Amino acid sequence: MENNQKVQAFSEKVAKIKSELRRDVVGQTEIIDHVIIAIIAGGNVLLEGVPGVGKTRLVRSLGNVLSLPFSRIQFTPDLMPSDVTGTNIIEKDENGKLNTVFRKGPIFANLVLADEINRATPKTQSAMLEVMQEHKVTIGNDTYKLDEPFFVLATENPIEQDGTYPLPEAQMDRFVFKLIMKFPGNDELIDIVKMTQITMDETAKAVVNGEEILQMRALAATVPVIDEVLDYTARLVSGTHPEIEGANDVAKKYIKYGASPRAAQALITCAKVRALMNGNYNVSYEDINALAAPVLRHRIKINYAAVNDKLTVDDVVALLIKTTKK
Repeated sequence: MENNQKVQAFSEKVAKIKSELRRDVVGQTEIIDHVIIAIIAGGNVLLEGVPGVGKTRLVRSLGNVLSLPFSRIQFTPDLMPSDVTGTNIIEKDENGKLNTVFRKGPIFANLVLADEINRATPKTQSAMLEVMQEHKVTIGNDTYKLDEPFFVLATENPIEQDGTYPLPEAQMDRFVFKLIMKFPGNDELIDIVKMTQITMDETAKAVVNGEEILQMRALAATVPVIDEVLDYTARLVSGTHPEIEGANDVAKKYIKYGASPRAAQALITCAKVRALMNGNYNVSYEDINALAAPVLRHRIKINYAAVNDKLTVDDVVALLIKTTKK
């Protein structure tokens, strides 16, 4: 199959996924696009939003559409690492002999909703680090690989911060995107009420499977990136560091600390998927700029000067894009 046909088939599959998801999720078009990009790219997503905006519904519906097992972990202060990853237990076999058996935890699913992840203690949060980065679990001397594709969507409630444990920077860096799920508009709210009056269950049907997602990921990896776009991406990420020589003036004025090299990796990897979704077999500047905010907003820390000037992280990212030469 020629590249043009492969690109067309890719964008058609994504269109089908979006169409089915819209049967269960009202609005949130940008959120849906970015979640699909993250799954195909092999990344995880941190989703911030008030309760009731459809975060759980989105992941359950995704499980149906992608024909993948879904699990939900409600993070609480008393949750232990073994409650997430699983643990070794002793069982008797039919002969009465005692054997050690590994009982898998809820992390052993293809799609995992980590609900209110910042409510768990740092010890439990750290259990997610290896899983999210390396897609494997180590218990004692044994290592267990998770089935691919594997995707974690973690949620945070931006309002209730009492009794929460902020995610460490190392873990924040494991998320390719941080997405903000906004409260629906009036018309969307009416549509949500109408939809849920008919049924609270998800109605989306399967249109692709795990194997097809992995094939789409492999195709995305082949998308070329010209040197100029790669150089621009590197300068955009480097420009978030106020301490380096030749730093961007925006960074010097508004940024306390900048993004890690993972930000550049995430931008390029996800931009390849976005290009294919839009029917292109090359990464453009527009692909990079469109993904800069979700990739960078949880990786950079703005300073008091930005807050004093009433600028958000997204505003600072927009200024970085504007002042980084192509």
